[in-house]
Amino acid sequence: MRTARIFINAIRTLSFKKIVKLLKLTVPHPLFTILSFLATVKTFTIAQNHFPKTNSNSGIGNAFRHALWTSLILMYCCKISSPKKALEFCKKMTDLHEELFPNEPLEKEMDLHNNKIGMNLFMEMLPGIHRQFFETSFFVEQLLTKAKTARILKNIDEDYGNELVFLDGEENWEEIPAHL
Repeated sequence: MRTARIFINAIRTLSFKKIVKLLKLTVPHPLFTILSFLATVKTFTIAQNHFPKTNSNSGIGNAFRHALWTSLILMYCCKISSPKKALEFCKKMTDLHEELFPNEPLEKEMDLHNNKIGMNLFMEMLPGIHRQFFETSFFVEQLLTKAKTARILKNIDEDYGNELVFLDGEENWEEIPAHL
């Protein structure tokens, strides 16, 4: 119920022009859109369970959530289409999200970087696993491990490589399961 309320409130904030942009992406790709929505709901739930304190701010949980989000969008969309088409849609959808719901420049860079980490993770795993056999747990475990080495983003121009990045100085490492 909480997740539905978040989506409804987010849509209410959009101007007519932004709604048109969203429709231009989603209407031609109804199945990708539905699967992306399902990936979004699942991501919110998983991130809330693993990172109850930092999934909705600029902390480690948010970094985890963005990377998981893109991984799951790709996982779901690749089950009905090619990885190339799924990747193109995922990038357009997640970049559009940043345009529709703008943040400060550092926050935007953090989100875009972590989105890229999730897309890269999926594409790196793709050759070793048939795309029909991907499971959510594959990404959760990998990204929880990456969360342990997440770095604080301080400069837009710095290269953070394949590391998750976050902004909050309060790192909340205790949220990351100790067994990883």
